[in-house]
Amino acid sequence: MLVIPARPEGAAVIPAGALRTAPLAGETAFSLLRRAAARYGMTTAQVLPWWSWANHPPRQTGTGPRPDTEVLLDRAGQQVLARLCGVPEQHLARALPSWPHAAAVFGEETDAARPRARWELAPRVAGPVALACRRCAARRTGRDEEVLRYLPRWRRVCLRHQYWQPDAHDGQGPVVLDVSGCPEIGRAQRRWEAVARRAQGAGHDAGRVFAMAHTVVARWWEQALYWDEESIWPDRLHRVAGGSAGERLGWWRAVGRDAVTLPETVAVAGALVDPVLQEMVWADAGGTRGVRPLGPDGRFVARLGELVARPWLGPLAGDDCPSALYDFMGVVVRTRRWPMPPGASGTAAYGYDPFFLRREWRPPSMAGQLRQLAEQEHAAQELASRQEAARRARWGPGGNEGEAFTDRRGRRGRAYYRRAEPS
Repeated sequence: MLVIPARPEGAAVIPAGALRTAPLAGETAFSLLRRAAARYGMTTAQVLPWWSWANHPPRQTGTGPRPDTEVLLDRAGQQVLARLCGVPEQHLARALPSWPHAAAVFGEETDAARPRARWELAPRVAGPVALACRRCAARRTGRDEEVLRYLPRWRRVCLRHQYWQPDAHDGQGPVVLDVSGCPEIGRAQRRWEAVARRAQGAGHDAGRVFAMAHTVVARWWEQALYWDEESIWPDRLHRVAGGSAGERLGWWRAVGRDAVTLPETVAVAGALVDPVLQEMVWADAGGTRGVRPLGPDGRFVARLGELVARPWLGPLAGDDCPSALYDFMGVVVRTRRWPMPPGASGTAAYGYDPFFLRREWRPPSMAGQLRQLAEQEHAAQELASRQEAARRARWGPGGNEGEAFTDRRGRRGRAYYRRAEPS
């Protein structure tokens, strides 16, 4: 039998194909590597020395490796992983999106005695990473385990089991979002296909259109906490949370944002590529009659509010400036009033891309929001601990409760004693 090369000292010899670890379609190579190691009762750290690593894994401050970590393997390294999983290489090449990207990093040269590997961020390799539906993963692998897959944000609903597949996060417990009580989320995912075709027909990248719409709606999501008229999102969030978010409202808002806002995101994406609504933007800016500043009374933002079933939203969205939505409207007006010169590129074409998304407008990820919540909770616990320590140092144990007493007239009271200041 073949033995996996570069075996770390003291590790067990594993014959090829002793245990089979089947990959899921779209799975990350690092997720498959972790699962294969677990089948043999080994940790990931025990199998990593089988490869020669060119760099260190991407890490986050105080939280260890990033959850969306990916590995690229050279030809010999891919053979090692295939033998570890007991699966033919051609099967892994079809299932793992990162498999063909290794050739651009390592080239065709390989050394069977020294398999090479490199750490990367999965979004830079093949796109966003999500936690796969656990029931689908168990059905495919026969085990209840965590699997990470490449999934765009518009394909996160598992239509078979009606589960939302959330972003890869920092391991703060499993995130299970049952969207069976919100059929509009599944319908929105199906409608996206038509919106994507319309965007591509207009010469736009469907992914960038979705990213712009997601940014616009995520900004509304943050502002909705202060909207008295908003009732759709709270109701939908409580249904996703199983009836009531309860005291964990902040946590549910972080993990449920993308699922709860998907219907509005698809509706806004359709509006952004609609030529009729783009004509409304041009008319709101004055059109051929002159220059008129965009404002809360525009027809475009009013129509946008109607499309998301919130007729009152138009003035609020139109008054939110600067924002990604205003950037989009500005580009639509600019391209009509001062058309881009033919063949312009680079800096000459700057400002003519309606779906260019500036970094400051991009919404925080689910993992980032969970880290922020954890930091806030830790800071609150530390503050309470310091306040308790200061109270005990000043008043002594139980100083807040005081000592009950009854005076000679039968009146009840409570006495508080202050400790003498140290000399």
